Amino acid sequence: MKFSANREDLLEGLLQVQNVVSTRTTLPILGNVLIETTEAGIQLTTTDLEVGMQCFVPATIQDPGATTLPVKRLTSIVRELAEEQVEFETDERCVSTITCSGSVFRIVGLSDEDFPPLPPLGSGQQFKIPQRRLREILKQTSYAISTDENRYVLNGLLFHIQSDKLTVVATDGRRLALAEHEIQWSGEELTKVILPAKAVHELERVLGSEGDVEVFVMAPEIAFDLDGTLLISKLIEGQFPNFQQVVPSDSSVRVTINRMELLQALRRVSLLLNDRNLSVNMTFTRDRMRIETNSPEIGEAKDEIPVRCDADELKVSFNPIYLMDPLRQLDVDDVTLEISDYTSPGVLRTNSMNFLYVLMPMRYRAAEDE
Repeated sequence: MKFSANREDLLEGLLQVQNVVSTRTTLPILGNVLIETTEAGIQLTTTDLEVGMQCFVPATIQDPGATTLPVKRLTSIVRELAEEQVEFETDERCVSTITCSGSVFRIVGLSDEDFPPLPPLGSGQQFKIPQRRLREILKQTSYAISTDENRYVLNGLLFHIQSDKLTVVATDGRRLALAEHEIQWSGEELTKVILPAKAVHELERVLGSEGDVEVFVMAPEIAFDLDGTLLISKLIEGQFPNFQQVVPSDSSVRVTINRMELLQALRRVSLLLNDRNLSVNMTFTRDRMRIETNSPEIGEAKDEIPVRCDADELKVSFNPIYLMDPLRQLDVDDVTLEISDYTSPGVLRTNSMNFLYVLMPMRYRAAEDE
């Protein structure tokens, strides 16, 4: 195999695929990138047997072929090369020579025949969604993915796919984040699949701000085609909880709050939290909201911001870290907090109604209880 490529293009491709590789693998070839020539360039592929990534790099092909090389080491070499044009040649013993200006590297690789192939896209059911919108949906939901390995079905995002709507849901049992987008689904029936957290984070990283991503559901895998970059992941098997039962059907009080004012007030009050007290008290009146916390060994903090509230007075307590998570990811001026009482879940919504966040309350701790 022999080809030449632009250093920046090659480096960008390697950076695109290298994160999939696990540093703790027991199979040496899973630490390698598969390099294959095509008519117009080269194809780079990595996998950890759960998630696979593939991307195309334009190149001039002198001799077609394929090999695998340690992806982290290869990326480090290409990053340090001084010139733009990189010459690459592999012999029959899987030894690759990389030449760039006065620099020459020889790297021992492994045969491409031992590299585990990615599953073909096949004829799975599919839909398209703008890359920018899918990236926004993942940002608005992925922070609520559970890290508890004993509840493995919660260690990913639910893709709830209907004929005209995609609903993405994450929950860790204490909160639930949900975002929706209208789609045209090629399947006839409702489909529910769970995308593991690693694939979610890799997808967030590679999604751009322009163009569409085509999603292929071909259980037990799912594939995302981003016009030159392909991500394929195995799905989590199991039954995701019925998220529709978690969302309160009605709330007696609605509070409209400026998102940034609420986020900044929560940040300030949270400065006096500790591991023993991870809650803040919130008191709502018609036009004001007071946020406070009191820790005997640290001190107390209070903050007030303007709001529009349906009730004369309502008190509730939440974990401020959980409440700040969605506020950081939303890009809206105002949010609406729906509450029934201090024992019921609170629901955070946006005006567009394509996002909601359900948060379980904590025990309201009055100052005299501290």
